[in-house]
Amino acid sequence: MDARFRESFAPVSTERSEVATARSGSAVCLYLEHFGLRERPFSLQPDPAYLYWSEEHARAYAMLEYGLASFAPIIVITGEIGAGKTTLVRHLLSSAPSSLQVGLISDVHGNRGQLLQWILRALGDNEAEKSMSYVKRLSRFEEYLHRQAMAGNRTLLVFDEAQNLSAKKLEELRCFSNLNGGNMELLQLLLVGQPELNEILARPRLLQFAQRVSAKHHLSGMPLSAVRPYINHRLVTAGAKSWIFTPGACDLVAAASAGLPRVINQICDYALVYAFAEGRTVVAADLVQQVIDERGIRSLVPQPAAR
Repeated sequence: MDARFRESFAPVSTERSEVATARSGSAVCLYLEHFGLRERPFSLQPDPAYLYWSEEHARAYAMLEYGLASFAPIIVITGEIGAGKTTLVRHLLSSAPSSLQVGLISDVHGNRGQLLQWILRALGDNEAEKSMSYVKRLSRFEEYLHRQAMAGNRTLLVFDEAQNLSAKKLEELRCFSNLNGGNMELLQLLLVGQPELNEILARPRLLQFAQRVSAKHHLSGMPLSAVRPYINHRLVTAGAKSWIFTPGACDLVAAASAGLPRVINQICDYALVYAFAEGRTVVAADLVQQVIDERGIRSLVPQPAAR
C-alpha cells in the first residue's frame, strides 16, 4: 500500500467481520474485484465496523456515553436523515457491557397497550400475550426491572425513529421513568429520531417529559473537510490498497451531500459502478458529477426551511 495513502486515514477502530457484505449481484462482485476490495465500502446498511469518528460523531457518542454513565433518565439524540444516528447506536449496543440489558424498539405505532407489549418483547419476554391486561403487563415489566437490578444489571430502552412516537406514548414513557426512585436506578430511555422530535418535545404538554431529558445532542452532517477522510476510511476498511477517488472527486461529493454519510455512500457506490463500467480504476470528478446529475442526488439532501 502506498505510504501516503495509508497515513492519510484515521486507523480502523473495530475489527471487520469475516462475513462479506457484498451480496447484491454479480455486478457488485465484479466491481469489487476490479478495485481490489473485499466488500462494498459504501453499503447503505448501518455497520459499526465502518464508523468514521468525525468530530461531530465523536461529540454525539460522548453525549451517549455521558448519559449512560450519569444514569440520565432520558437521553435524546436527533439528526437529519442519513446523518449516522443508527450507526452510532449500533456501535453503542455492540460495545455495551453484559451488565447493560438493552431493548431496541423501532418505528413504534399502535395504542397504549401495544407499546408496553413491544417493550416486553424487546427485552426477551415473549409470553406477554395480546390478551394480557395492561396492569399485568406493567407488573411483568416492573418485575423484570427489579430482577435485573438485583442481579447488578441496568436496563436501557432504545427507541429508534422516535419522532413517530405520539404525545400519549411519550407521556407513557415518562411514567415508566417514575419507576426509578430512591437508590433504585432501574431504567434509562434513549430516544433517537429526526429533527421533528425536538419540535415535538418542545410542546407545552410535554414539558414534564422534556424536564427529564438529562443528555441531548443533535447530529448534523460532517464538515466538508471531513468527507475526504471519511471516503478513504471506508475504502481502506473494505480492503483498498491504493487511491480510488481523486481529491477533486471527494470535494464534489462533499459539496453535493452536505456531509450526510448516507448520501455520501450513495454517490460513491454509484461512482464505483460507473467507473467499473468504463474500465477506470480511479474515480475522478467528472464521474461524480455524472452520478449527481443522473441520480437525482440533490433531492436527497434536506433543504433549508423557507423564511
